[in-house]
Amino acid sequence: MAYFAPVNGDSQPVFALDTQNGPVAPSTSLAGQPVQPQGPKLDFFRLVANTSVNGEGGVQEYVANVIQAVQRTATVAMYQVDGVAISFATYPTGAFGDSAANPPTTTSAAIFLAAANVTYTGFQLDSCTSVGFKLST
Repeated sequence: MAYFAPVNGDSQPVFALDTQNGPVAPSTSLAGQPVQPQGPKLDFFRLVANTSVNGEGGVQEYVANVIQAVQRTATVAMYQVDGVAISFATYPTGAFGDSAANPPTTTSAAIFLAAANVTYTGFQLDSCTSVGFKLST
């Protein structure tokens, strides 16, 4: 069976969205360079409302307004509505106060809650955690 030696291509990351800005030189070390081709690193938050928000998904309704409020600070990569809970995955990481000095904790959840808590008759967000994304049950 014939074999042709490739004249281009290497094992360097094609996508390195979290660590590099631009192409990676072939001579660059691979050590410590995560490769995440599915997209950027995400932060996860779960909001809990005072009542069910399942029926509030229309234009200019509560869920849409919360998403727009969150997107003033970060991009919403995905979200899930489940009864009184709304889970979010956002990027860039650290947009809501996470950093080396302030890792994902109650503080970042409080910042997220303050950003997302919009004025809307009959609805309010009571709490937020930054522990992960909850899929609907």
